Amino acid sequence: MKTKFDYIIVGAGSAGCILANRLSANPRHEVALIEAGGSDKSIFVKMPSALAIPMNTKRFNWGYNSEPEPYLRGRVIPCYRGKGLGGSSSINGMVFVRGNPKDIDEWEANGAKGWNYQSCLPYYRKLEHWQDGETSHRGGDGPIGVTTGNKMRLSPLYQAFIDAGVEAGYPRCPDYNGETQEGFGPMQMNVDSGVRASTSRAYLDPVKARPNLTIFKNTLTRRVCLSGQKTTGIEITHKGKILTLAAQKDVILSAGAIGSPQLLQLSGIGPEDVLKKAGITPHLVKPGVGENLTDHLEVFFQYQCKEPITLNGKLDPFNKALIGLRWLLFRNGLGATNHFESCGFIRSSSAKDWPDIQYHFLPGAISYDGNTAFKGHGYQVHVGPNKPASRGYLHIQSPDVIDHPVIQFNYLKEASDMEDWRNTIRITRHVLQQSALTPFRGDEIQPGMDVTSDTEIDEWVRQNVESAYHPTSTCRMGAEDDPMAVVNAQCQVIGIEGLRVIDSSIFPTIPNGNLNAPTMMVAEKAADIVLGG
Repeated sequence: MKTKFDYIIVGAGSAGCILANRLSANPRHEVALIEAGGSDKSIFVKMPSALAIPMNTKRFNWGYNSEPEPYLRGRVIPCYRGKGLGGSSSINGMVFVRGNPKDIDEWEANGAKGWNYQSCLPYYRKLEHWQDGETSHRGGDGPIGVTTGNKMRLSPLYQAFIDAGVEAGYPRCPDYNGETQEGFGPMQMNVDSGVRASTSRAYLDPVKARPNLTIFKNTLTRRVCLSGQKTTGIEITHKGKILTLAAQKDVILSAGAIGSPQLLQLSGIGPEDVLKKAGITPHLVKPGVGENLTDHLEVFFQYQCKEPITLNGKLDPFNKALIGLRWLLFRNGLGATNHFESCGFIRSSSAKDWPDIQYHFLPGAISYDGNTAFKGHGYQVHVGPNKPASRGYLHIQSPDVIDHPVIQFNYLKEASDMEDWRNTIRITRHVLQQSALTPFRGDEIQPGMDVTSDTEIDEWVRQNVESAYHPTSTCRMGAEDDPMAVVNAQCQVIGIEGLRVIDSSIFPTIPNGNLNAPTMMVAEKAADIVLGG
């Protein structure tokens, strides 16, 4: 077994699979990809409409939970993170959103020099295979297939939702990843020929046979090995044995917003009090490691549907079997979509410079994990403000990587977040009361038309809000003289040679949208940075 490599990548997720592909393209580079989980080969991973199954399976999900959240009435909130090849790209909802260009410009404004939208756009284009072909904004031949779902428009509710948004006074937006994000239109998904386009399938499968790429599955990384201020390799548990792998150039942590700061802290890099409390001797005091934890929250606005045309009528075993059979035979139909086929991006107030509210429309009334559904026909909108001010933290509890860290999001701690939620609830109800939805709209299931005052909205949100599973910014990128920055603009851990972090944990701020597309973009851009120096 090889034990010496040029590059060691920890985590075969949304970023790690891309890095493994790009760094091993040069046959002179010996590359190791370390993954704690196993294979992603499962029909439930491949089938888009089956997304709730891998999300709720221990084989594919780390099973993290928050501490009781003090501003959510002490509720414990699940934090789903992908485990196995493809990472979270193998269990997520496959929604493809770059974020607003101003979100990325905000990164540079927060100290990440060179990380503005214009410098990142070529990498968004590089990674995608857009269904309508290459344009000045879209990529035409990248590894990740991006589509708007079923061209047949399997439900008239999708178009009715878009029309309702336009009726409410917002723009119509045919491509929110193109020139303009704002408005209502079709939602895009990373689905390729009816199959989930995870980074494992798109980037790793084509290059697995490269002799200079070694993939370690079911291998737990215990810590980064350091000699003074230089990285020498990593310590792993592989087939029951503790081994050391040596890195000649870089160790790259791509373990995500939970795993990467956890590994840094386990290696003695982090806030001094956190390390000492966990029994770790500080190697490099970096107060920003594990801090600045940010996430998106969402609620489900649900209505009864007067027409029997929703997904609630397809949840019985017979219909599920028909949907699965059609997908197995033809890779189309209801099995080939994540069912989020229309959406919106709007501003919660005129004071906002760019959209901060995101809508996912679903022609069914059912929980995100698929465990509970409205008895009868219904539809829902997933909605939430996407630029929260509240911040949390992630702290290890012991020197053992097996022990999950303490995760505290502090959701809704800041008063401005609650004000954004009040605006969001009222705006959403206004949109959903438009005449385009009148032929379908029955009673409001939730929140319920009696939830109208600030106090009623606040309480309902605190009791019902859920994570959108977008944790980020726990190893924030910034200027080298920023005491809370963890990595510089070259994704290098500030103060340590030969150690980088490349994944969603380095986002300086959270974008307005789902995080998988910007995570892939970061990996593409960072791969060029690594190879360039």
